[in-house]
Amino acid sequence: MFKKSIIYINLLFLLSIFFSCTDSSEPNQDFIVDNFDRQSLLINITDNIILPAFEDFRGKIEVLEQSVTTFGNDPALASLEQVQSHWLEAYKTWQYIEMFNLGKAEEIYYIQKMNTYPATVSKIENNISTGIYDLESNNNNWVAQGFPALDYLLFGITDNNTNTVLFYQNNDNIAHLEYLKDVVSKMVSNTEVVHQDWVLTRDAFVSSSGNSATSSLNILTNDFIYYFEKGLRTNKIGIPSGVFSANNTRPSKVEAYYNSNVSKLLSLEALKAVKNFFIGKSYNSTSLGESLKDYIEYMTEDTTITSTIITKFDESSGLINDLNDNFVTQINSNNSLMISAFDKLQEGVILLKTDMLSALSISVDYIDADGD
Repeated sequence: MFKKSIIYINLLFLLSIFFSCTDSSEPNQDFIVDNFDRQSLLINITDNIILPAFEDFRGKIEVLEQSVTTFGNDPALASLEQVQSHWLEAYKTWQYIEMFNLGKAEEIYYIQKMNTYPATVSKIENNISTGIYDLESNNNNWVAQGFPALDYLLFGITDNNTNTVLFYQNNDNIAHLEYLKDVVSKMVSNTEVVHQDWVLTRDAFVSSSGNSATSSLNILTNDFIYYFEKGLRTNKIGIPSGVFSANNTRPSKVEAYYNSNVSKLLSLEALKAVKNFFIGKSYNSTSLGESLKDYIEYMTEDTTITSTIITKFDESSGLINDLNDNFVTQINSNNSLMISAFDKLQEGVILLKTDMLSALSISVDYIDADGD
């Protein structure tokens, strides 16, 4: 009994020391309660970023289809240039929706069907020559459809527009015209399916505001990081510049290879889309709403992480902007500048995958095989 009393007294003494050393007026930074309005964040992203971007893209892809029909009915230089212009406008807008690979988009492999590059010319030509191809369920045709296939058919079929018009005016090449129409038609129908899915599931999506591996915000955040790391950093910059091939450059793997004068433009649009998503900026508007930036600042009670992430976005944009408009030319003339842009993007990847996810208590839901 005496020993138990001594132990009890010593325990009280230690507890008194602990509480006397704790300043109750200072908040405990390690135990910030997450009362952030995640649903408001989801509503802003869905209603002001995702849906408007899809509506704009759907309109532009339909205009592209109309111009292809016009060109197919009467191949001429003016109508070809119209198709090429509409292709670029749609491709630029595509950069604002490619990161949203969830729901119906993931189910039907929408991203892969729309923008797996570079296109495989042998596959396209085989499809055309045989007349037997499945652009819906055959994943071997991902490299023979979408924007990259149009890139080849509109810019790579000959060495200039005059010869391209002559090519399509030749009755021997009517199958190429039909394939061009089929590719665009499939892009339109797939876009309609994904867009309508977003419209129909909007309420359920924004209502899934919990913090779990299957909740909307957790999936959306992971898709955002995955796109920044893989779709932007790796595909647009890293692979063509040889980062993942022992410094053996692969200029043929740039986005829009056959019209590679727009490769920088597409990368800048993609980076702009990433930054706008992070800060909650509405599509085609200057208004700001609830965002990942706000959520991080709420959870950390600080702006250090968010300001650093935004700085990396801006520095990356600056380095990419300094590159040649044509990434093929840049890689062949001074590839070190491409590597510098990649390295700066990688700094952003680290911040998003470590600092941001840690602050938000969100786990990475994909496997990183890059070794970075």
